[in-house]
Amino acid sequence: MGEMNGAVFGKSTYSGAANPNCVEVAFICDGVLVRDSKDRLGAVLRYTRDEWAAFVAGVKAGEFDLS
Repeated sequence: MGEMNGAVFGKSTYSGAANPNCVEVAFICDGVLVRDSKDRLGAVLRYTRDEWAAFVAGVKAGEFDLS
């Protein structure tokens, strides 16, 4: 994936020993890349900025809460 060259991935400050299941996110000029932090050489998902904004808005609104 060419757009990964130079992409800087970061993960949430909530991840760590107590919560090892997390993803890493990289913001690129025309979108957002997401990968599994435990498998950095594995699949990378690519989203547009609009798709990412809709996802973040859904998380903030509780759309994915399991309760």
